[in-house]
Amino acid sequence: MAEKFVIIVVNPIAGDIDKGELVADVEAHALTLGLQTIVYETCGINDGKHIRNLYDQYQPQRVIIAGGDGTIKEVAAALEDVDVLFGILPAGSANGLSVDLDIPATLDLAIPAAFSAKFIDIDMIKINGHTSLHLSDVGLNAMLVKNYESGTTRGMLGYAKQVLATFKEQTGPFQARIEMEGKEVITEAKMVVVANSQKYGTGVVINPFGKMDDGQFEIVVLRNLDFAVLTKILTGNIRLDTEDVDIYSTKNARIFIDPPTEFQVDGEYIGLVSELNISILASNMKIAVPDYN
Repeated sequence: MAEKFVIIVVNPIAGDIDKGELVADVEAHALTLGLQTIVYETCGINDGKHIRNLYDQYQPQRVIIAGGDGTIKEVAAALEDVDVLFGILPAGSANGLSVDLDIPATLDLAIPAAFSAKFIDIDMIKINGHTSLHLSDVGLNAMLVKNYESGTTRGMLGYAKQVLATFKEQTGPFQARIEMEGKEVITEAKMVVVANSQKYGTGVVINPFGKMDDGQFEIVVLRNLDFAVLTKILTGNIRLDTEDVDIYSTKNARIFIDPPTEFQVDGEYIGLVSELNISILASNMKIAVPDYN
């Protein structure tokens, strides 16, 4: 069946982009393809339910998402059991998933890419019932996300403003007991990352072995994390070839955290956790990518 409708999900407060102009440009492009557009602006209340209702009503073959990693995650969770092609327009404070997929940062290139017929079928991760597409972590970066959400400045400047405050607020390392496919690791850590991909939104590589379509995820353990390293999460590259970093690949895992520590999923602060139950949903989301042929 030919495409007739495309749903555009827009986070109006994400990033620092004029969403009215963005939506107009997407609608104009859709019109050239003979598609009717249905626009939904997220409001923070039952967005997943509303998005699912729109999908059930219009049965689109494509859903365009204009927002950051958190918005993409929410839409993906609402539609994780349906066969639909997603297009992504990087329009958030953190656009790590877009960076990993090499989706253009400028809208003049990102919009055609979002309507491309070429796609990658990526994995999803389930962590304590939450859907994660990109990078989730326990520890210092999650504390940074919490402080960012409570701040008033958006974008990368907002994250930068919270780095020093987060470093001053941190406590000592926590203990992580990791059970994965018959193996157990017990270690102290400042941060444990559950990674489906390679990079944070700044382009910093935290998981050099990550592939979003390989049916597994990585657990990255950082035992030491000083102010300089935390700053590099925003501005540079973290050295991973040291004895202070371990990386494990697996399909399922349980991580026990003592004491309870801050936890974030794809840029959304969740709260304190003492246990993570993690599993992979292989090849569960189709994302349109640029076709340069």
